[in-house]
Amino acid sequence: MNDKLFKLNGKVQHYAWGGRNFIPQLLHINNSEGKPFAEYWMGSHVNASSEIIFSDGSRVSLFDYIHSFPEATLGPETFSRFGSLPYLLKILDVKDMLSIQVHPSKKNAKLEYEEENRKGIPLTASHRNYKDENHKPELMLALGDFWLLHGFKPKDKLINKLGGIPELQFLISYFENGGYRGLYKKVMEMDQAEVNRILQPLTERVVEEYRKNRLEKNQEDFWAARAAETYNLPDKIDRGIFSIYLFNLVHVLKGEVIFQDAGLPHAYLEGQNVELMANSDNVLRGGLTPKHIDVKELLKHILFEETHPRPILEERSDEAIGFYSTPAPDFRLSRIEIDKGEKLSVHSQSAEIYFVMEGELILHEGVRSFTRNKGEAFIGFDQADFTVQAAQNSLIYRASVPV
Repeated sequence: MNDKLFKLNGKVQHYAWGGRNFIPQLLHINNSEGKPFAEYWMGSHVNASSEIIFSDGSRVSLFDYIHSFPEATLGPETFSRFGSLPYLLKILDVKDMLSIQVHPSKKNAKLEYEEENRKGIPLTASHRNYKDENHKPELMLALGDFWLLHGFKPKDKLINKLGGIPELQFLISYFENGGYRGLYKKVMEMDQAEVNRILQPLTERVVEEYRKNRLEKNQEDFWAARAAETYNLPDKIDRGIFSIYLFNLVHVLKGEVIFQDAGLPHAYLEGQNVELMANSDNVLRGGLTPKHIDVKELLKHILFEETHPRPILEERSDEAIGFYSTPAPDFRLSRIEIDKGEKLSVHSQSAEIYFVMEGELILHEGVRSFTRNKGEAFIGFDQADFTVQAAQNSLIYRASVPV
């Protein structure tokens, strides 16, 4: 392995909730068929591995390449700690709200994965909860206005919100007597007929206001109405609508960063972001989705505590590079800005994936050089030494391991 710097092509995921324009335009892909482009994955996840492109144009799966040269690509420390590339970098375009969800801790993911294996549940089964043995902490950086649900409202805000909605006032006593656990178990384990009886008048009222454009995105009613329009069936109101009122409704501005660890309930509602997470696909869902919902598993892994949303502040390693620190040992996201004509010398620690969000770059490794433009990616393996030269003002996002 003399060469350690390569072009990288990711994989698009066409989930139904994705937008039709943002990712195709970013990646210079024609989408005349109007397909939903939800996510662009850059990593070595076994279900959708990226490809590295050699100088002669040949390609190989990143998963296979790392598997063939694990220590040389990852470095001895990352290889000994994780055994594989521990993160997955994504670009997301959320047009329709995603499911209420939570992710398990690493310990619990391993136990539950082994348990489902013992039960003989195929990995591809639609009702399978645990697709791998890993946890899935997530960091997201907003590329514009982004809306999400993020953890339980603090006590005072929660009681105030429930008290202002006639249909939900009865839940205050469940909260006062059973805390967040008692409250959430009540709404998630409630008989469907009772869900319909409680939420029917609420959803009818907010949907009418929504259709008349009388609601704003900073109101829970706006998202409850959109959820009702999207997910309700004639005889089944989606119980995930309760969560919209119980969780923090968060508006993240362009460039702001939010971290979500194991156990924190959340749901993306609208917008585009850069997302970096542990290399996992373990998602436990509780509503606002046609996908498999397992309330018992969801309740097993939720942290029943109040959350005060706080964007993560950027730290600087030098004038060109800012980064975002989290408790996750698997990944770190950096933001790199280089003005036209400037150069940046890089020495890779472990395997580092770079995505060019804006601009045009010329990359030099020894006598080799190649270009990467807006919407393209590249990877530098452990101990790669190379130079990044900006042919235009450029913005790059880098995923790395905090070794």
